[in-house]
Amino acid sequence: MGPTSGGEAPNPGRIFEVLMGFRESAALKSAIELGVFSAIAEGTSTAGEIGAKCGAAERGIRILCDTLVTMDFLHKDGAAYSNSMNAGIFLDKKSPAYMGGIAGFLFAPDMVQSTLSTMTDCVRKGGTVMPGEGTVDPDNPLWVAFAEAMGPMMMPASMAIAAQVPASGPLTVLDIAAGHGLFGIQIAKRNPEAQIVALDWKAVLEVAQRHAAEAGVGDRYSTLAGSAFDVDFGEGYDVVLVTNFLHHFNAATNTELLRKVHAALRPGGVAITLEFVPDASRVTPVMPARFALTMLTGTQEGDAYTFAELEKMASDAGFSHSVQHLIETKQSVIISTK
Repeated sequence: MGPTSGGEAPNPGRIFEVLMGFRESAALKSAIELGVFSAIAEGTSTAGEIGAKCGAAERGIRILCDTLVTMDFLHKDGAAYSNSMNAGIFLDKKSPAYMGGIAGFLFAPDMVQSTLSTMTDCVRKGGTVMPGEGTVDPDNPLWVAFAEAMGPMMMPASMAIAAQVPASGPLTVLDIAAGHGLFGIQIAKRNPEAQIVALDWKAVLEVAQRHAAEAGVGDRYSTLAGSAFDVDFGEGYDVVLVTNFLHHFNAATNTELLRKVHAALRPGGVAITLEFVPDASRVTPVMPARFALTMLTGTQEGDAYTFAELEKMASDAGFSHSVQHLIETKQSVIISTK
């Protein structure tokens, strides 16, 4: 078999690499579960030492750690392993930025089943084959796991959102689908006069309230329990946060929700949405483009929407204009003004 017309020889390597990609995910998950990165941070370095600390066989740890070196999570010098910078910051359980808990959410049985086992069925159907509404079913316990695990990963986005609102003066904020609560909490930490109202399912709000208390803003953090589509928001808010939420639903449903948000804002108030936003081609940037697949397998009609689509939803809901800000997490903060 000769080279193609472009001069490139056929190579099935990428096909094999992608089909085997689940092994990388499994290796990282195992390292998190065993506490490998924490053991190394505490001073162990050889496979024998790490295995003894983690309660695992030396051979198993050696093979796992060598694999983690090829994935750039560990470094190796002779027989000694050390954490990479990112592993030391985000995967050592004693680090304040630890985010290993995210594995529990991403590897929840429903998530794994819908991705690995039923994706072909989801493609045929054009939506999730999970029961009911998939991940957006009322009181789905998955969202408690999300709230417990995702805070550290959302820190950069929460800081980017907080930077878009006043740092002083009275401010009332409604945080829809608050989850871990970090978006409202970061605003409250930045603005000592901000009052936050968090909306989510009751069990999820218990996590958000705990996080608010730990952040020292619990006295300015109140809650509304229930569905964003059913609960009375009240009115007169300066800011309404709609973070990582619209992608779960179709455009018509989102427009109706945004109408409700519009009515809850004071004149001149803003809705701030956070979304994975691909460009008009829907194939770049890579992370937002691929996020649509997560919505295909997890929801009935959710999607990764382009800015033009999100802008139209906001306009149809009554907002005067919307502005997109791309942030370092490859997500977009979109500010829509009443």
